[in-house]
This record gives sequence, structure tokens and C-alpha cells, in this order.
Amino acid sequence: MCLAEPGKLDEELDALLRRHARQRVLARGEALYGRGSPPDALFCVERGIIRLSVTSPAGREAVLGLVTAGHWFGEASLFTCEPRGNDAVAAVGSTVLMVPAATLHALIDERSDYLRQFLAMMGQRYKAVLSRMDDTVLLPLPARLARIIVQMIDVGGNAGDAPVLRFSQEEAAHMLGASRQSVNRVLKEWEAAGIVRLSYRTLALADLTVILRLCRA
Repeated sequence: MCLAEPGKLDEELDALLRRHARQRVLARGEALYGRGSPPDALFCVERGIIRLSVTSPAGREAVLGLVTAGHWFGEASLFTCEPRGNDAVAAVGSTVLMVPAATLHALIDERSDYLRQFLAMMGQRYKAVLSRMDDTVLLPLPARLARIIVQMIDVGGNAGDAPVLRFSQEEAAHMLGASRQSVNRVLKEWEAAGIVRLSYRTLALADLTVILRLCRA
């Protein structure tokens, strides 16, 4: 079983897990779990965005990725039985589905093909991490920033010719391993060129075609 992207399961397993899940509603900035917490559940974003990150002893945060609606996460710790290796915090108001670890293990014990799906998911996620590391080294900042923006469109934007995203330049800088000033400089250049419009914690995409072109740079 080959999965198209990290966090996606086939319709049968996705529906089965949802039947065993309970909902948790998170306010913006509220933690779903913290680094070192026990691996007690599998999660799926039903609405919103969950930011996965690690923080150094000095307080510097590195964002590992954003989990968007329809994607499952948190599976690795359930199979290694080790504490969580990262923090998971709601980047915007979010609703998360939670499947207890014991329920997941019981389902997998009954169906080996379910286990193969999770192995494929972890492989895809590992590949995505390596790709992100390559991007950090090889791609220019505008292309990397454009990719983050496109990732957020489905959940943060609205319908229309100019999607408007809830957008934090500081969080984007953490994800990109860049300074906030560098991110702001790129956005200001885009605004001058008519590609985006900047407001407080929002970003309107005036020319999405250019943003998509930058992703392929």
C-alpha cells in the first residue's frame, strides 16, 4: 500500500479510526501535547492547523512542520513506546480527533494491512523531513516561503481570487530557519510587486499564480 502524502490513510481505515475517536477543541496557541508526554493517542486534524516544533534549553523554537485538516499524526511514538519528541500546538483555532493508543493497537493486531499503512505513512513523513532539510540548504528563501504559504491555503484561506491567510511572520521564520527580518523583506518585495497584501497577522494572496511559480523555482 503506497500513500500519496504523509498523514493520509485509505478511506476504510480513516473512517474506522474516526468512529473510535473523540474530539478536542483547541484555542489558538493551546498545546495538544508537549515534548516528553506519554504516547497515549493518535491524532487527526479535523479543522485548523497544528504546529509541530521542538524548543532548545535556551528557548529557541524550531518548527518541524504544520499538520493540516485531514492528516493523521503522532503515530511514531505509539510504535516505539517512547515519550513524545516534540510539542504540538494549535497554530489557529483547531479541532483534533484523538484515538486512544490501546484502540489503535487492537485494530492493528487484527489487520496487518493497517500496520503496513502506518509504516508507509512513517516512511513518507521521513522522506518529507529529508526533503525539507534539502530545501533549507538548496532553495532560496522566496521559494521556501512560497511553499509554506501554499501549504496553508486550504485551511487558512477563503474562497475567491485573493485568498486571505492568518499568517505569522515569526512562525514562518522559525519554520524556514531564517530571521523574521529576512521573511519580512521578501514579503515587502512581493507586496511592492503586487503579489501579496500585508496586514497584521494576515496575508492576502493577490497573485496566486506567481506564488505557485515560486514554489517550483
